[in-house]
Amino acid sequence: MKKLAKLKRLAAPKWWPIEKKTKKFTVSPRGPHSKKLSLPLLILIRDVFKFAETGKESRSIIKKGEILVDKRKIKDPKFGIGIFDVIEIPALKKAWRAIPKNGLSFIEIPEKEKNLKICKIIDKKTLKGNKTQLNMNDGRNVLTKEKYSTQDSLLIELPEQKIIDHIKFEKGSIAMVFEGKNAGIIAKIKEIEKNRVWLGEEKTFEVPKKLLIVVGKEKNAIKLE
Repeated sequence: MKKLAKLKRLAAPKWWPIEKKTKKFTVSPRGPHSKKLSLPLLILIRDVFKFAETGKESRSIIKKGEILVDKRKIKDPKFGIGIFDVIEIPALKKAWRAIPKNGLSFIEIPEKEKNLKICKIIDKKTLKGNKTQLNMNDGRNVLTKEKYSTQDSLLIELPEQKIIDHIKFEKGSIAMVFEGKNAGIIAKIKEIEKNRVWLGEEKTFEVPKKLLIVVGKEKNAIKLE
């Protein structure tokens, strides 16, 4: 069996639900999400969902292909779960969405939302044939002939990546803070100025633009709380 890359437990993000002193190492996440904002699938199954008591049991469940992430079978125990990823266990007929609260939290979502995900456009480039490649925050690429701006979000249908809705990063849109002291807060955008954004209505607070993702127009496009 191929050994998993190790990470010292004391160096792991503080929000990970693992004991820091009982053992020296834990698994290190890999995948499209940043390491500080992702959680290895092994830890999710064992320590969050508690479907296994040991790392060995968790690996066994994952290796059987019983876990779907964004409608794809994931057999890699190190795969890093990140913001808005949808984790589904068909055998249990249940699905959860990862939200940026206390590091990452996992909320159960309804059947109709198992194939829906909000992704933020972080970059784009023009290709031949008048097509644009949109590079999203979760590592996926979406091809389109429509015009979208970076910082905007797309509500997509998985696994086809069909664009269901376009959420503009603009005044009046609903945004979620995904990192920093205000992580997890959802509020309306009141003002946008260069790299800073003010959220809220009567009482406002300031957040760097790069730490926001728009999640709706009048209300959240999907369940996030």
